[in-house]
Amino acid sequence: MGLPEERGRSGGGGGAREEAGAPSRPRSWSPPPELRRAAHVASLPRYRELHRRSVEEPREFWGDIAKEFYWKTPCPGPFLKYNFDVTKGKIFIEWMKGATTNICYNVLDRIVHEKKLGDKIAFYWEGNEPEETTQITYHELLVQVCQFSNVLRKQGIQKGDRVAIYMPMIPKLVVAMLACARIGALHSIVFAGFSAESLCERILDSSCSLLITADAFYRGEKLVKLKDLADEALEKCREKGFPVRCCIVVKHLRRSELGTGDSLSQPPPIKRPCPDVQGKLNKKPKCIWPQISWNEGVDLWWHELIHEAEDVCEPEWCDAEDPLFILYTSGSTGKPKGVVHTVGGYMLYVATTFKYVFDFHAEDVFWCTADIGWITGHSYVTYGPMANGATSVLFEGIPTYPDVSRMWSIVDKYKVTKFYTAPTAIRLLMKFGDKPVTKHSRASLQVLGTVGEPINPEAWLWYYQVVGAQRCPIVDTFWQTETGGHMLTPLPGATPMKPGSASFPFFGVAPAILNESGEELEGEAEGYLVFKQPWPGIMRTVYGNHERFETTYFKKFPGYYVTGDGCRRDQDGYYWITGRIDDMLNVSVREKIGPIATPDYIQNAPSLPKTRSGKIMRRVLRKIAQNDHDLGDTSTVADPSVISQLFSHRCLTVQ
Repeated sequence: MGLPEERGRSGGGGGAREEAGAPSRPRSWSPPPELRRAAHVASLPRYRELHRRSVEEPREFWGDIAKEFYWKTPCPGPFLKYNFDVTKGKIFIEWMKGATTNICYNVLDRIVHEKKLGDKIAFYWEGNEPEETTQITYHELLVQVCQFSNVLRKQGIQKGDRVAIYMPMIPKLVVAMLACARIGALHSIVFAGFSAESLCERILDSSCSLLITADAFYRGEKLVKLKDLADEALEKCREKGFPVRCCIVVKHLRRSELGTGDSLSQPPPIKRPCPDVQGKLNKKPKCIWPQISWNEGVDLWWHELIHEAEDVCEPEWCDAEDPLFILYTSGSTGKPKGVVHTVGGYMLYVATTFKYVFDFHAEDVFWCTADIGWITGHSYVTYGPMANGATSVLFEGIPTYPDVSRMWSIVDKYKVTKFYTAPTAIRLLMKFGDKPVTKHSRASLQVLGTVGEPINPEAWLWYYQVVGAQRCPIVDTFWQTETGGHMLTPLPGATPMKPGSASFPFFGVAPAILNESGEELEGEAEGYLVFKQPWPGIMRTVYGNHERFETTYFKKFPGYYVTGDGCRRDQDGYYWITGRIDDMLNVSVREKIGPIATPDYIQNAPSLPKTRSGKIMRRVLRKIAQNDHDLGDTSTVADPSVISQLFSHRCLTVQ
């Protein structure tokens, strides 16, 4: 598989190969020579060699990587055991079962004490306003995590307990999740843009005994009264017979009142003019300091609890197969699935994907724009970068506030070298033209990445030519909440890039394309994308519902993990994601299988209800088709106005 030797060169940082018969249309771009020279994987042959070993000898391949981490006790038995075939019994995956470790220890204590990187900046924090900034070192983060771990233990949180986290993108969110991991509790992070109903549902599903939230925050010009939403969610929980005993609240928006001298507590005064999207200042000032309600006996201030906490905390040593966190992803039935990831395998996989996919080096400044409330934020804001001792940017705001050049201003401000964002953001910024980008230097950028959905070639080319100035390779990554980390991806120093293709499988990943009968298709093919064997980062179950796990991912094609996505493999072996299998409707099948296949009604839809990761919400479309306004939870919809538009323009049907 793969491309033959690249032929031809074009301007910019990488060579472009052209499509046969279409000389004006570039087909692929080679990695720039200067990046290749220092890359961890610097050629396609080297990639193929490593990939072959990782698939044929997974125990040895991942065993070597595991030696880079701290294990309290080694693996006493088989390094890997699994069953992917529902016809042969229960589905299970076990990597290094019996070995003990702690992921918080590996991303903090190991970095500070073994790697001697305590003074290295872990995060540059950029607030919603450009002047709201701070930074935190690995040593400072370790101290704060230990303090908050002791707070949680004092509140009765033990290994195996579930803790809900509902917070904005601030350093204390990282502190909270790592403190949970340090004491063996499972964090269940709920995106701060979700509704009170969504938070309640997730608290109930995993029986969370404690909630961590904040007073309020600004997202662009929008004030989000987070504590009010948290109170509403906890009231709903009480009404359903599940009172949460404790809610810890961060004083974030009003943090200047604390007067502690802590840089993390001292923002500039919040006296903001109100800019429009192009950055022109309106005269009307905006200075809203919302009052929050307080529930005695339940609510506790973070800063008061931390004040008396010790800054040393012995970690809870966990089995490699102990659960690390629960993260809910939308389900086709409307009930979210609690995806469970475990300590050891997830740690190895996110650390390794981060290192190789972004070609991480010690001097890099990495910026993943995703919210930590999504799997991308778990894996590539917190755990993956920190396991490598990386410096990252943590951003509270949005790409268009206070103007549409905010992203590139941040890139220049912190000299970002590796940048990872969503095609949705790229397409949004494309609408404003090149000038907001090109007025900033961006000279520090070396690698660009995309995540969340396949990127269309037009957006890919703009990203490559304008943002990256034709010198930065693009890693177009395909993966899922369920996979934990990257599955199909280019490697920046090795893979010639094709706009819109996720290219080749990462180490340990064995993809196949199946037809409807479950037969593997060779060569050029299109069908169901599946994976033939486990990788360390694969989810282990759906929380509290293993049967749903088996049915969703393994029942359709026994012996394979079923992604639910369609995929095409081209003549060079590149993989192209074509979308969710059940999103597709072939409107030309009438001639093949008769008039019964003709749709009864066709409704024009300028856009469709999608999640923020780009997945079409099919259950919502079914409700619209039935004219049923009882939609269930729609808090994951990226643009709720689409639903209203589809209902208002719904075609008349015969009931």
